[in-house]
Amino acid sequence: MRFADIGQQLRAYRLESGLRAEEIAARLGVSRAALYRYEKGEVIKLDTIRRLAELLKISPLSLLGIGVEYFSRPIAFQERLRQIEEGADQILMVGGAVCYQTTTDAYDGAVAEAWTEAADASTDRVAARAATDQMLGLLTARKKLHQARRPTITAILGEGALLRMLRDGVAAGLPVPERTRQRCLAAARTEAESIAAMMESVPIGVQIGLASAVEPAGGFIVLRGRDRAHVVASPFTPDTPPQGGIGVGSITAADEAVAAHQRVAEAAWRDSLKGAAAASRVRELIRELG
Repeated sequence: MRFADIGQQLRAYRLESGLRAEEIAARLGVSRAALYRYEKGEVIKLDTIRRLAELLKISPLSLLGIGVEYFSRPIAFQERLRQIEEGADQILMVGGAVCYQTTTDAYDGAVAEAWTEAADASTDRVAARAATDQMLGLLTARKKLHQARRPTITAILGEGALLRMLRDGVAAGLPVPERTRQRCLAAARTEAESIAAMMESVPIGVQIGLASAVEPAGGFIVLRGRDRAHVVASPFTPDTPPQGGIGVGSITAADEAVAAHQRVAEAAWRDSLKGAAAASRVRELIRELG
């Protein structure tokens, strides 16, 4: 495994641990600058990997990218997803209400406002705002990465998930003022209308279908790069706030896992509504809840 890959794993697991870089560096007996250099891909000794794994309460194999990676913090999951997307040429997504790379400015704006309002109402406002700013930065980085790389995207959205978004709005469940909640509801409608338009027009490199007859039991993403493929399974939607959501996301590059998820995704795509039929159904859902 390349040291750059180990560095990426280290950064993601540091975020997962909830420890500050200064804390980890102090316990490791190195400077914060040295820790950041490790994260950027500087050569790291096996003994240092072992000690870092102990501090982060993970297996050394996890830092080496062997086996399954687990993330219970949305912010750590988003960072690891961003890292994998850096090398992805193909994205195949099953389940959920949106494919984040294709979301509108209205979606991003509503998420930012809702998260910020919720953070300001938190008992630890400073920490909550810092986490919110970091998470919003990760989402922005993912969107910019997609615009620069333009991987092909095939997404099969779930009708049930889309209905919930239209009913409850973007970033549902957060303690926000009524004006923010109304903006989130409006953003959900705008997003659904954008999805219908993309289904109809089929932009270059983007195909979106709708799983209408059978709702995906659990969402996942298959990301394929030149040298490696990953399967990402997570309960965290793009609008899950940094300090919200209970669940565990998992990531693996195991060949059998990739192959199994690929087969399921291909079958879901065959059975999904597409094109004008999919767009018509989405617009019908909008009218039902409009």
